[in-house]
Amino acid sequence: MRLLRNLSKDKLAMTSLAVIVIIVAAGIFAPWCAPHDPEEVNMKLRYASSSWGYWLGNDHLGRCVLSRLIYGIRPSVLWVLVALMMSVLLGAIVGFIAGYFKGKTDAWIMRVCDVMLSFPGYVMTLAVVGILGAGLEHILIAFVVMKWAWFARVIRTSVMQFSEMEYVKFAKASGIGSFRIITKHIVPVTFADVAVIASGSMCSMMLQISGLSFLGLGIQAPHAEWGMMLNEAREVMFSRPELMLAPGLAIVIVVSAFNFLSDALQIALNPKLMTSKGKLRKKEVGKTVYEYSRG
Repeated sequence: MRLLRNLSKDKLAMTSLAVIVIIVAAGIFAPWCAPHDPEEVNMKLRYASSSWGYWLGNDHLGRCVLSRLIYGIRPSVLWVLVALMMSVLLGAIVGFIAGYFKGKTDAWIMRVCDVMLSFPGYVMTLAVVGILGAGLEHILIAFVVMKWAWFARVIRTSVMQFSEMEYVKFAKASGIGSFRIITKHIVPVTFADVAVIASGSMCSMMLQISGLSFLGLGIQAPHAEWGMMLNEAREVMFSRPELMLAPGLAIVIVVSAFNFLSDALQIALNPKLMTSKGKLRKKEVGKTVYEYSRG
């Protein structure tokens, strides 16, 4: 409730949250939201312009662009969210173990993370896709393999910071079990860091899956995906630019919404940032009033 109350003070954050909720809902209920079958081929409507029946027109096979755009939410957003949650969950488990127990456990886990993080993200993704083959599920596996170590390192740093707090030391001295201390005292305070880094990583993962699908390494035809829609429309990008504009704008809008929400979460979950932001705004308002009175 406090988080929503803090977010409600930021109009851009609430707009971004509303956009994300609408997009996710449209993807979940795509069969009811899409006006046509996204894989239905009708060569009579090849490159047809917008009409009442087809609001965004038709592609090179006469398929409904709007329907494909709505169904494209599933691989471009929903399945990326699933991969993100799996990466965060795995990284959180490893990070909590390393940050709380420390010692040799921490040393061994961090060396494994160092090895995983030594490879560039795209190189690791292409290696996994090269071994397993092209396809959405293989890219999602690559995301989990690639991202968990980064989440583990970030979460481990946060856990080490809070595990040295006085109330955690008192809980240890009182004989409370480690599992209960982690779940009751450390997880709630590290939630802010996890939420911020997860929402920020969502953007990069969406761009990566769209980029790989654009190159033909992601979801395969005839299924719809925004990056693949861009690839299919590039041959007519000058004669029919709206075919590239629709999936391109969808990617920009959703990625921007997650970016804005990530920034707002960082402020809403950190009282110090909220206070400093409020003071900064007061100073700006005061300065404006002063300049206006002088003028």
